Amino acid sequence: MKTFQDFETAKQENRLIDFMAQAINEYRASDEYKTAVDADEYEAERNVTINRWIKYIYNFAGQKVPDFTAANHKLASNFFHRLTTQRAAYSLGNGISFSEDESIKEKLGNDFDTVLYKAAHNALCQKVSYLFWNLDHAVWFKMTEFLPLFDEHDGSLKAGFRFWSLDWNKKPVIVVMYEQNGYTKYQTKEGSSGLDLVMIEDKKGYKQQVAHNEVDPDEVVGYSNYSYLPIVPLYGNKHHQSDLIGMRGKIDAYDLINSGFANDLQECAEIYWLIGNAMGETDETLAKFRDRIKLNHIAVADTMNSSVTPYTQDIPVTAKETMLNRLHDQLYSDYGALDVHTISAGTTNDHIDAAYQPMDEEADDFEYQIIECVRGILALIGEDDVPVFNRNRISNQKERTEMVLLGANYMDDETILRKLPFITPDEVETILKRKATTDFETVNRTSENEPGEEE
Repeated sequence: MKTFQDFETAKQENRLIDFMAQAINEYRASDEYKTAVDADEYEAERNVTINRWIKYIYNFAGQKVPDFTAANHKLASNFFHRLTTQRAAYSLGNGISFSEDESIKEKLGNDFDTVLYKAAHNALCQKVSYLFWNLDHAVWFKMTEFLPLFDEHDGSLKAGFRFWSLDWNKKPVIVVMYEQNGYTKYQTKEGSSGLDLVMIEDKKGYKQQVAHNEVDPDEVVGYSNYSYLPIVPLYGNKHHQSDLIGMRGKIDAYDLINSGFANDLQECAEIYWLIGNAMGETDETLAKFRDRIKLNHIAVADTMNSSVTPYTQDIPVTAKETMLNRLHDQLYSDYGALDVHTISAGTTNDHIDAAYQPMDEEADDFEYQIIECVRGILALIGEDDVPVFNRNRISNQKERTEMVLLGANYMDDETILRKLPFITPDEVETILKRKATTDFETVNRTSENEPGEEE
């Protein structure tokens, strides 16, 4: 791992370009980077393990060769995408709000909820995402496109390189170096191989100072910066690792059994033969007989001196289905997710709350990571507050609404609205304003319609 101190040393020794290339290459070759790349594949329903699996046979010469005649179904499940999406959407599907000052949401920009959700979901998959505060809005970086440089003494993020390319081997690689006092842009030289970088934009500050005049209304006259690097990491869990690490083995087992199930259905639907009195046959002739059967489904045998007996085989359906169901339940249980098929229609809220308990516990841990990240962003804009989550969960809404209305006499209008299950926190302020306007107009109309007092 390259650190911020290594970065500073490279700058002092005038070998920054070489340091950037070496650091990025080592980062892309690291185990955690490869895990993040694999996590993207699993998240896209492309199981890396079964896609690499090949069935082999041994030919008559004893050589190991791929069996191109064998059924080769590769059925990838959607568990990883399903479970990580459920956890991200549970906490952030309805966006966040703030307990002290709702105007903070406006300062963060209209798309902050969307950016935060995408960054959080990616953090669950890859291990970490990075939120960059770009003057008046947030931008997020994947772990696979940002190399962080942490301080060796306090562990804080002090600098980093963001890199990307449309085609790493054929198209230019763009690298942006982020430091506390600004950012600098680099690009690989045309026709060069590897990371042969050259600066294409000088260092700029994060805050532009624009002069407004008749000649050039948008003239940039200077730059300024924040008190620290405006990039904040968002981790997917307290272990700082991809969620794939805990699920990969079970997902692979499920997909391999499921794929094998499909292959067995195809192969076991055929008949295989046992040849009697064929001890005089050579391995070569037996292999040719087998290949002819598999390819042409017909072969000629000398039944005068030998016998050919057909057989079929039964697939062990019950055992495989039992194992598949067990792996399915274990994936949901270990990840603390909710399998909605376990909740029947008409279930009371008490039973629903009990089913959500493991998910609530995991969400608490995940939301602590989100809170730490959001507060880091708030510090950049001079605010200090704690985000409030409106968890996206199913419930018996009729039962919850009845409970709120029963206690309505003891609550104010805002509390009632916040307790109602079908109203989001962002809608509360709008409803209260409309209600206040309607009440004011009603009072005025009533006053106008009242008869005046006689003298």
